[in-house]
Amino acid sequence: MDKLNLHNGHLFLLAWVGGTSLWSFLLFGFDKWRAGRTGARRISESTLLLTSAFGGWPGGLIGIVVFRHKSAKLSFKVKFGIAFFVWIALAVGALKLAAQF
Repeated sequence: MDKLNLHNGHLFLLAWVGGTSLWSFLLFGFDKWRAGRTGARRISESTLLLTSAFGGWPGGLIGIVVFRHKSAKLSFKVKFGIAFFVWIALAVGALKLAAQF
């Protein structure tokens, strides 16, 4: 069986996306849980979007689907779509940078 040939930069990128996706997923779940509590402090939309844009987009998308959180809010969906394109741009840049090492 062939060995998967990943460089350290690629491994770091995978770990980064995995970790931030998990964090983003947990933030969406926690915010949904807090949404049902009167007067409870919530996670800001900007935090959810920034976490998604800087690597956690897959986890954020899974969080939206699993928790049915922010899925009906059109303005958030548009912002989340923009966060996806930011995530893609950062991922492409990181892959190009990782290829140099």
